[in-house]
Amino acid sequence: MTRHATGHVQLVHRAKGNQFYAKWRTPDGRQLQRKLGPAWAERGRPPAGYYTRRTAEAELRRILTDLERGTRANAGKTGATFTDAALEWLRYVEHDRKRRASTVADYRGVINHALIPELGDTPLEDITADRIDGYRARLVDEGKLSARTINKHLVMLHGIFRRAQRAYRLPVNPAVGVERQPIRRTGDFRVLDPPEVEQLARHADTRQDAALYVVAAFTGLRMGELRALRWRDVDFGKRLVHVKRNVTRNLEDDPKSGKVRSVPLIDRAARSLDELSRREHFTEPDAYVFPSQVGGPFDDNRLRRRYRAALDRAGLERLRFHDLRHSFGTLAVQAFPLSDVKAYMGHADIATTMIYVHHVPQHDAADRLGAVLNQTQHPLGEDVSPDVSRTERFSAQLSDTDTA
Repeated sequence: MTRHATGHVQLVHRAKGNQFYAKWRTPDGRQLQRKLGPAWAERGRPPAGYYTRRTAEAELRRILTDLERGTRANAGKTGATFTDAALEWLRYVEHDRKRRASTVADYRGVINHALIPELGDTPLEDITADRIDGYRARLVDEGKLSARTINKHLVMLHGIFRRAQRAYRLPVNPAVGVERQPIRRTGDFRVLDPPEVEQLARHADTRQDAALYVVAAFTGLRMGELRALRWRDVDFGKRLVHVKRNVTRNLEDDPKSGKVRSVPLIDRAARSLDELSRREHFTEPDAYVFPSQVGGPFDDNRLRRRYRAALDRAGLERLRFHDLRHSFGTLAVQAFPLSDVKAYMGHADIATTMIYVHHVPQHDAADRLGAVLNQTQHPLGEDVSPDVSRTERFSAQLSDTDTA
């Protein structure tokens, strides 16, 4: 049975103007599409390059006729550009994969401001691994983006082309052969200790900012989770903070991990929150704990500027706001099992939690290990005092090395 080419015209609504698209299925079963041009909704003859519903359907009929006759030059190609593939991938991750709204917004920003300006109207078949690698190399040379961000662009390109293989029958994914940037994970970071947190709070612009710094450092909530925190999420009786939502790009969604979690509310953080709960406005259960002046989520960029100013006034090192979360992590691993800390911080992988174990110095580790060894070798409890002179010589060697 001979299959025939079929298709339809679709009007796609865009912020910069509606567009007509032609979508069709080739005789060999491939589903393809092509942007025809901007839609003309006024009376009279449309200007050159514009389409009405009638002229768009006429163009589709020409495409289908050429396919049937086998005379269309690109009948064996996808007929799609990179922009087509990128928009299809966005639709796919949002509606089929059900990604968080903030995640999709982040993807859309990268596509609109970086990937489409780079590859835009290029037919999919013309995009090679060399071209993508050239894009990667240029980003590295410019030095504006971190290795992690560059790799994020490459991962998105891989996903776009992988989706195009299924949606447009693209034969090869050109992003497969492109190497990503190496990322060094030293595990080294700086934190504020509890006295420094108190010093920071004393130099905050407002009482709300002071409470925010204390809660961030002693609960480990992310910036977006602090922005979404409401009074109904604070349980003073059970001494818990329930992390249920996250605000990113002013979109409220599920937490980053996708799971609701609860974090211990220590007395110092509870006192700060109790003081805030006695303010005149924004104390209802649904009100934000740290609102803007009009009651919505606070502006994270303005908060970061006030935070840096408070660090300067307090005479503290200019650490990132996110380092307050690290401050909680370094304290938590000293009080709870790793599995509990992983749950409190909303980590997807225990390896992420382990960075806090490596960061906290174990000053008594040698004594504890020596005690186990002595107990094993001398179970009856004989006197096995260490060779103090040898230890002193080792310490002296380290001091000489540091001096050199």
